Amino acid sequence: MTRISPQSDRFDFSALSARDRYKLLIGAVVPRPIAWVTTIDEEGRPNAAPFSFFNVLSSDPAILALGVENYADMRFKDTGRNIRNTEEFTVNIVGHDNLDAMNVTAVPFAPGVSEIEEAGLTMLPGEFVSCPQIAEAPVRLECRRHVTLNIGKSREIILGEVLAMHARPGLVNERFHVDAAGLDALGRMGGHGYCRSNETFDLPTMSEAQWRDSQPRKTGTDRF
Repeated sequence: MTRISPQSDRFDFSALSARDRYKLLIGAVVPRPIAWVTTIDEEGRPNAAPFSFFNVLSSDPAILALGVENYADMRFKDTGRNIRNTEEFTVNIVGHDNLDAMNVTAVPFAPGVSEIEEAGLTMLPGEFVSCPQIAEAPVRLECRRHVTLNIGKSREIILGEVLAMHARPGLVNERFHVDAAGLDALGRMGGHGYCRSNETFDLPTMSEAQWRDSQPRKTGTDRF
């Protein structure tokens, strides 16, 4: 860390370890939405895992992105391998009432142990893809792999095209607005921290004319 002014500390990423860069990024880029991803392997066995390196990137076409990390020995984890093989996945949005079950699916269980069963989750069949949906999730997005970006040995970014969205009844109104309080989605903070999205406020974007009208009026004496 370099103190370059009383108002700013500088962190040169080229001089930092990957772990230190990670801590800075997950602490500063917050809150991050959580993708609770369900996939199936080539034998049709389902898998569920949460990812907070996730966001939506485009609506036309409808594209979202997942940052999927490999194991330390560079082997693919289940989610990355399953998407690579089947080219399909479902993103289930994590509501506050899914907190405990989501955390169970993050446990590194031994091979052969189903994190879905251990978490007590209910699977719904996919309608547009073969991957199941988590019935307990308030929103579910069925996706087809669009492209995979191999950005390094440890991680790949998967872009997925959203084919369909399913929502808990009453969560979306006739104008396609999602009720933020009803969704009560979890966000990921730094370290082990989380936050909730049920407390929000609105701030409309102003036109230039509206902004100028909001500024204090100058008088002749303001020039001196």
